[in-house]
Amino acid sequence: MKETDEKEILALIQNPTSMEFGYRQLILVYQKRVYHIIRRMVLIHEDADDLTQNTFIKAYRYIDKFHGNSSLFTWLYRIATNEALSFLEKKKKRFFFSIDDHQEKMESYLDQPGNLSGDEIQNILQKAILKLPDKQRLVFHLKYQEDLSYQEMSEITGTSVGALKASYHHAVKKIEESIKSE
Repeated sequence: MKETDEKEILALIQNPTSMEFGYRQLILVYQKRVYHIIRRMVLIHEDADDLTQNTFIKAYRYIDKFHGNSSLFTWLYRIATNEALSFLEKKKKRFFFSIDDHQEKMESYLDQPGNLSGDEIQNILQKAILKLPDKQRLVFHLKYQEDLSYQEMSEITGTSVGALKASYHHAVKKIEESIKSE
């Protein structure tokens, strides 16, 4: 999305007479992208759907805190990734999963028909990605699947570019090792 389009959406949201229309535009423009980044993290459609809704509710509540230091897209993605990471952390604690149990449970969703499209190689890749710690998995998705620059990723995650590069490098190495062992 062009910066001018983001400014138009923000102008609509900030005007009391067009606020509702502005939020509808915000959701129309970003809902699919936000949903996909969350879905890649949590895997289950219903959870991703709920977290996407939570992301836009938080955006609605805190739009006055958006100062334009980053793009609207970056701001929304930061909310979305924080929602996904918090959800995963709560889920692990709520069900008292060990890391291995949680990973096994998430992998079982990949084996169910219709959950993720793709052939066997895609399934192996997804399982390898699931073995990553949550934050490395997020960095991998943002870089590899969303094709974001390290600067954009830094704005989204609040992490330095150097740390993101290291995290991505470690994630790729772990994925390679996991695929080789399959």
